[in-house]
Amino acid sequence: MAAAAARCAGHGGGGGGGGFLLRRRLLATAAFLAAFGLCTAAADDAATGRGQGHDHVMLSVEDMFPDSSSSSPSCDAPPRDHRHDATSSTTRMTIVHRHGPCSPLAAAHGEPPSHGEILAADQSRAESIQHRVSTTTTGRVNPKRRRHRQQQPPSAPAPAASLSSSTASLPASPGRALGTGNYVVTVGLGTPASRYTVVFDTGSDTTWVQCQPCVVACYEQREKLFDPASSSTYANVSCAAPACSDLDVSGCSGGHCLYGVQYGDGSYSIGFFAMDTLTLSSYDAVKGFRFGCGERNDGLFGEAAGLLGLGRGKTSLPVQTYGKYGGVFAHCLPARSTGTGYLDFGAGSPPATTTTPMLTGNGPTFYYVGMTGIRVGGRLLPIAPSVFAAAGTIVDSGTVITRLPPAAYSSLRSAFAAAMAARGYRKAAAVSLLDTCYDFTGMSQVAIPTVSLLFQGGAALDVDASGIMYTVSASQVCLAFAGNEDGGDVGIVGNTQLKTFGVAYDIGKKVVGFSPGAC
Repeated sequence: MAAAAARCAGHGGGGGGGGFLLRRRLLATAAFLAAFGLCTAAADDAATGRGQGHDHVMLSVEDMFPDSSSSSPSCDAPPRDHRHDATSSTTRMTIVHRHGPCSPLAAAHGEPPSHGEILAADQSRAESIQHRVSTTTTGRVNPKRRRHRQQQPPSAPAPAASLSSSTASLPASPGRALGTGNYVVTVGLGTPASRYTVVFDTGSDTTWVQCQPCVVACYEQREKLFDPASSSTYANVSCAAPACSDLDVSGCSGGHCLYGVQYGDGSYSIGFFAMDTLTLSSYDAVKGFRFGCGERNDGLFGEAAGLLGLGRGKTSLPVQTYGKYGGVFAHCLPARSTGTGYLDFGAGSPPATTTTPMLTGNGPTFYYVGMTGIRVGGRLLPIAPSVFAAAGTIVDSGTVITRLPPAAYSSLRSAFAAAMAARGYRKAAAVSLLDTCYDFTGMSQVAIPTVSLLFQGGAALDVDASGIMYTVSASQVCLAFAGNEDGGDVGIVGNTQLKTFGVAYDIGKKVVGFSPGAC
């Protein structure tokens, strides 16, 4: 009760005897409200002492363009000066933006996707996640979601005959989502190890790479294809092995297990489920790691070699390595695509500043958390907790824009727009799914209302300045949140809002943690 009252009362209160008495009265009132699960906006405002530095953040308009020519890449800088080696209890890998100058895939072929393409792919991912959540948690699709998705991408082609005719009807797993896959890491695979740049994704379980031979076709990737024949530790998984039944969708060819995965945009990978040595960083080897060796792949993978699955399913990396890392990993996404972040495995990372329960009973794969509220400009918005509880919320590294229940987004948009209007900022045309945009042409600095996402257990994600707005141009800078179509669609905390935070996942303890300023 005391902790709940403190959260309702905030950290305000002046000095001296008068301030002390005010603080006591605020705590007494907050305790009463907390007993009924009510923290009003008025009580929150009085306690937090809104003002300079509490209700807004100053941003340089130039800094809103992460790829501007004045930005110097910091590709070699270790995140937060934490260097990890063979003596550390944590294995650290470097995260880079797929299209940034630090990426091995940078300037591979052609221009990076446009903002319209990024946001369209992100919408496909969000809808795919919501479709899967709907079918796996309730056994049926939300009727509104079904109508909205009548024109879904075609199913993946059947595997080629060389994978045996018995697999002709092997489907690709429906409802998965890849989208734009914004961030990549480099791993080693095989013995001797070859290096591959892969998208890392907390919303997928099965890791896979493109393999030789491509039975029909492989999409173009920057690095050479993985060749199983060149690895002394490669082996196919048997159809009779328990690991084959861990797959959502499996088949059999000549006694060897087959996998198939399909993503929300129609991209897919089909091939043999196999085992080999996976190397994380330059020294930490995971022997006998099970992954997909894709011989028929197509889609919008952006020349990455494949995908690193970090979900909660049995085939995911955190679950396969539970005995080694204890089901603990963390990531930090850089504020700018010219910088670097990290992906850690093991319990040696700095502890999270705040944690919230991981709601593992809500469904498979995804990292569910209990969102409870939103603050804009230091004020708690008047949103009933039931709005967030209706469909739940997940934290997802691969979704770009955070999705909120319609009622929650409407409240956020109204409060944000009112604060911007009070400062005289000009509205601009909407961009794709982003409908609250501003024209900052000719300005050098702007004041943006702060945004905080609140979770069960008192955890708060005070969104970094780099994660509040999405910049298309100086004349179109938009609030980087969007509303779901329906109140029954799961909410998604996307990677734009996770920037600079150390986000820790502990499957054993069932918690998700947030640490500001981690990279």
